Amino acid sequence: MAVGIFDSGLGGLTVLDAVAERLPDVPLVYFGDSAHAPYGVRDADDIFNLTTAAVERLWAEGCNLVILACNTASAAALRRMQESWIPSDKRVLGVFVPLIEALTERQWGDNSPPREVAVKHVALFATPATVSSRAFQRELAFRAIGVDVEAQACGGVVDAIEDGDMILADALVRSHVDALKRKMPAPEAAILGCTHYPLMQPVFQEALGADVNVYSQANLVAESLADYLERHPNMLGSGTRSCFLTTGDPARVSTRATQFLRRKIEFEAA
Repeated sequence: MAVGIFDSGLGGLTVLDAVAERLPDVPLVYFGDSAHAPYGVRDADDIFNLTTAAVERLWAEGCNLVILACNTASAAALRRMQESWIPSDKRVLGVFVPLIEALTERQWGDNSPPREVAVKHVALFATPATVSSRAFQRELAFRAIGVDVEAQACGGVVDAIEDGDMILADALVRSHVDALKRKMPAPEAAILGCTHYPLMQPVFQEALGADVNVYSQANLVAESLADYLERHPNMLGSGTRSCFLTTGDPARVSTRATQFLRRKIEFEAA
């Protein structure tokens, strides 16, 4: 009955923690492709090939349902995977849709035509690959009209977080917020479009101002997954163990993950 959670590195651990709290009885298998992180500077074909290899590894662990906790993979690879690659007895879900449903105040699975929503000016902070894919704007257009989105590619932030250099990450976040505000001086909402960024949410909030509603993904994805499994319980796979897999050095990744979540995490080689 295991569910797989994939990320290019450690950022998806924020999603894993939220899912574990929401669905404590479901075994979770986490796959971090640390050997190839970050994905945000790679091209679409490279991201697709790396993502599909990781998903196949999670299927081998008995996870028929896999969450792409990596925004870059969700943006650059998911549609192609869903159109031509995923077999009928498996599911791969991304992280954009729950976020957009919350932003536009639509219920889970609401497929009615797009309509005007209260928020008109949205800042999107994401990796360069996510920004260039325009996947967020595409998904938003299915659900809302009249929303102006200004995207800011946040180069360097993921690397700084993965390296544990939070001072550099803090400085980079403030620099990227300043750059965004030069293009959109008064955003009403801000999307943290990378699962690493919740660790920097207080910095984003301070730099943006208290009146900006900052949306993070972990809890939204967990709630959406719980709703999905209630409607599709057959998608729980045969896996029975929870574990952490990495393509990187397990000892080094375990140390970083323990610092990341502030609790003991032990990775094994994928």
